Amino acid sequence: MDKDQKAKVQEQFSRSAEEYVTSKTHAKGNDLPVIVQWLQPSQQWSVLDIATGGGHVVKTLSPYVKQIFATDLTPQMLTTAQNHLDPTCKNVSYIVADAESLPFLNETFDAVTCRIAAHHFPNPQEFVSEVSRVLKPGNRFLLIDNISPANIKLDVFINTLEKLRDESHLRCYSIEEWTTWFEEHGLTIIKLRNVEKNLNFQHGFAEQLNRKNK
Repeated sequence: MDKDQKAKVQEQFSRSAEEYVTSKTHAKGNDLPVIVQWLQPSQQWSVLDIATGGGHVVKTLSPYVKQIFATDLTPQMLTTAQNHLDPTCKNVSYIVADAESLPFLNETFDAVTCRIAAHHFPNPQEFVSEVSRVLKPGNRFLLIDNISPANIKLDVFINTLEKLRDESHLRCYSIEEWTTWFEEHGLTIIKLRNVEKNLNFQHGFAEQLNRKNK
């Protein structure tokens, strides 16, 4: 299951790498300025961005920190992100890495970020464990992702809909689930914001049908 899911994610992102870089949902989100506001980064910081995708978080934080590591499971996605970020962002290192098994020593980073990606992860609790491990004590983890309602029926409906729109989607997790995993791994929620986001389902669904029919 895990290998199949991760292979599906790699296939999807390899095929659509350029689209994720230029996607308005990813590149122009109102949440990007909030990342800087909430993290309050320092020029001395070393930052890890997990599942960097098109590198939009990296581009946002790069001017404010000493060093930032862009990691992703998909090599093609990293290469595409690098092509768009170079030479503007000169303090970025690009590393192929699994969010659930990070290739870094304990207590390495001053901040860790992950944006619009965790719904692809088959073992989110392992992802949270890894974040807690590589983060310096008392420092900051910022997670942005789609969430599911606490109601089971609505959860199933939302995730079924998302799976139709994006075949690499695994599951949106609820705030209650994330809270439990954070507590289990010593992370305390300081700020939480729930924002409504509208997606053009018809457009996304049509793209998926076109890909399957090719």
